[in-house]
Amino acid sequence: MEVQELDDYFGYTEKGSSLDAELRAGLTTFLTMAYILIVNPSMLSNFGATGIPFDDALFATAIAAFVGCVVMGLWANLPFALAPGMGLNAYFTFAVVLGMGIPWDVALAAVFVEGIIFLIISLPAVGWRTQMINSIPTDLKIATGAGIGMFLAIIGLREMGWIRDDGATLVNIAETEKFGLDHGALIAMICLLLTVVLMARGQKGAIIIGIAIASLWGWVTEAYDPYNDFAAGGAGWASTNADWPSAAFGFVGLPDETLFAATSALGDVGGDGVTVGAFLMVMITFLFVDIFDTAGTLYSVGRQAGYVDENDELHNSDEAFMSDAAATIVGAICGTSTTTTYIESVAGVEDGGKTGLVAVTVGVLMLSGLFFSDLFQAIPTFAAALALVVIGAMMMRQAADIDWGDAEMAVPAFLTMVLMPFTYSIADGIAWGVISYCAIKIGMQKWDELNPVMWALFVLMTMFYLGPGDTNTFDWIFDLIGLS
Repeated sequence: MEVQELDDYFGYTEKGSSLDAELRAGLTTFLTMAYILIVNPSMLSNFGATGIPFDDALFATAIAAFVGCVVMGLWANLPFALAPGMGLNAYFTFAVVLGMGIPWDVALAAVFVEGIIFLIISLPAVGWRTQMINSIPTDLKIATGAGIGMFLAIIGLREMGWIRDDGATLVNIAETEKFGLDHGALIAMICLLLTVVLMARGQKGAIIIGIAIASLWGWVTEAYDPYNDFAAGGAGWASTNADWPSAAFGFVGLPDETLFAATSALGDVGGDGVTVGAFLMVMITFLFVDIFDTAGTLYSVGRQAGYVDENDELHNSDEAFMSDAAATIVGAICGTSTTTTYIESVAGVEDGGKTGLVAVTVGVLMLSGLFFSDLFQAIPTFAAALALVVIGAMMMRQAADIDWGDAEMAVPAFLTMVLMPFTYSIADGIAWGVISYCAIKIGMQKWDELNPVMWALFVLMTMFYLGPGDTNTFDWIFDLIGLS
């Protein structure tokens, strides 16, 4: 496609941009979110703990991001980049697979199904997406994003080696007197602070620079990796020392195990170890967070880019939502958790990006991850973890928009946020935020303020946590009708 044809298709000149500006904005956005090529495979594979091979997860990450960005750019013509979402990958790994014991392929099946549902409800002819988003109180939606930030932070600080479990106080600070220049915790904290300084100075790609410096420092000193020291209370899933990568380049082929595993695993739902009720709760959680995370990000970035009109509606919103859903479906088929629009897209917009060519550029650059498998696998846990803390801090800033002066909202919003890190589950935070909000409204005899969507969520989530005997209502009902 020639330059003039590109301009005719994307219309960047008409929008006050140029080819060079669009490509530069795409590179800027890529640099701000390239960390996902390191962090997402590391989290999903968790050094073999989940059963997902690192190379498979890296392939899925790059392909899901590529597909999402290209569809967003070519179809919606918006400068928004997509990739597997932070927070949901943590929920996938720590809450669903390692916490609930659900096999990784069944968890991918839940992501696959929620992607299809997301796509259907995003169709203009259906219209459910808009109705659902408008039905949830704004403050609860904000609290969900902030809570995910807290969840990422506790995971990141644990993997950096700065917090540890404690029998008396639940958590405690690590034994800092043992920290030296070859200790991963100290290296990670120094590089975390360096990353923040770079971000404050406007440096593009600050997070990836911080990870790179921490990794090089760790490799040179063969630094101690506290998270992987099982004898000291760590996970013990990888080497306790940072080892140099075996090679700079390492091409990732087609996934050996994850490709189409999601579709094959649908037949396992209702079998041994995975009840229909558990599958539905996991799937609904993925769907719930994906919808509101995507809506919030698209709105925020769209407003920054001037794509929100006088009616407070995003241009080409249906195409944008369906691009997100399509990327989630492709990502699940390849082997990654939910794909979503990235708030880091603001970086490209602020750098002058106006059209979908920015997103297409990011998508093409994401394919570079397919050629650095060996390098990415050698990134020490503590180095990659610093990104989680930085991102968590960025997500927390939206908590300032919650109306903390409203007593009927303050506690539900607070429970939504704090239960995510304290229960190690995004699902529990969302559920009890909704349950408590509805219960307070009922107690205040303001049931007329609860719309049908909130009533439905209240009943369904209460049924999941409460039920006859030692099981929840869903499992009890499914057992009665023979679906357990």
